[in-house]
Amino acid sequence: LIGGVNTLHDAGEHDVSFLANGRYRQMLGESRAAAVLVALDEKVPAGCVVVRVQDPHLAFARLQRLFHPEPSASGVRHASAVIDPSATLAADVDVAAQVVIGAGVVVGAGSRIGAGSVIGEGSRLGEGCLLHANCVVADHSILGCGVYLQAGVVIGSDGFGYAWDGEKHLKIPQAGRVILEDDVEIGANSCIDRGVIGDTVIERGVKLDNMVHIAHNVRVGAYSVLAGQVGISGSTTIGKGCQFGGQSGAAGHIHIADGCQFAGKSGVISDIEHRGVYAGMPAVPHRLWLRMSALMLKLPELWKFYKKR
Repeated sequence: LIGGVNTLHDAGEHDVSFLANGRYRQMLGESRAAAVLVALDEKVPAGCVVVRVQDPHLAFARLQRLFHPEPSASGVRHASAVIDPSATLAADVDVAAQVVIGAGVVVGAGSRIGAGSVIGEGSRLGEGCLLHANCVVADHSILGCGVYLQAGVVIGSDGFGYAWDGEKHLKIPQAGRVILEDDVEIGANSCIDRGVIGDTVIERGVKLDNMVHIAHNVRVGAYSVLAGQVGISGSTTIGKGCQFGGQSGAAGHIHIADGCQFAGKSGVISDIEHRGVYAGMPAVPHRLWLRMSALMLKLPELWKFYKKR
């Protein structure tokens, strides 16, 4: 009998494990797992029981979801929650302690609202949404179905918009909204600003890691992935299927093509017109960045050479 999924190192005789990264290949012969998910062409040591699949990581993900299913909403409403009488919540929506739900809010079936969260007036949440503890969904924000907000997320905060009048910074009213389409997940303590005029839009299937900042009027294309501490400046458009490594970022008012990948700490300062892999500050094609980095290592030696001449 198989009771769960575990790493090659920690798996026991009732666990399935998986090999999705070649650096752990040497552990195949040592693992106590009942079976190991491996690629179709993977070579394995004698005696290792394997299940050959097209994509071991995807197969692991599907098994993990079977062994650890999401809890279902059941309509539990904590007595300390404050729900405006004009709000419309499906019968099975869970509302935890100290939640505040404003006027005109609509929450779809199967959604769960974590403790201390606030949903501002006029906001709409689709079916199957999950807000972990202390999330803020500001007024008139729109969340599609299956949107997950990890703890401390702020959706619809004011954008960083000011005009200098010669003596002080004049705050510009932020009158737009934030729209999160279906199947979007936002990591803990991330912040998405509302538009100044018009909307900030996170398209279907986008995944943001923890502590990501999306500024006003940004559009992030469908199925893009942004790792921790990424920052995207205002009015930038990111294409579909893009990937940003940790602590990378983009300047404002630029356009990034579909399918671009940016290494960690990359800085995008101008339009990227073609899909590809980029790195560095400013971001350049990855191969060029590798050559530039190699030359940087030789600079001290070159300096000594020219100093002697």
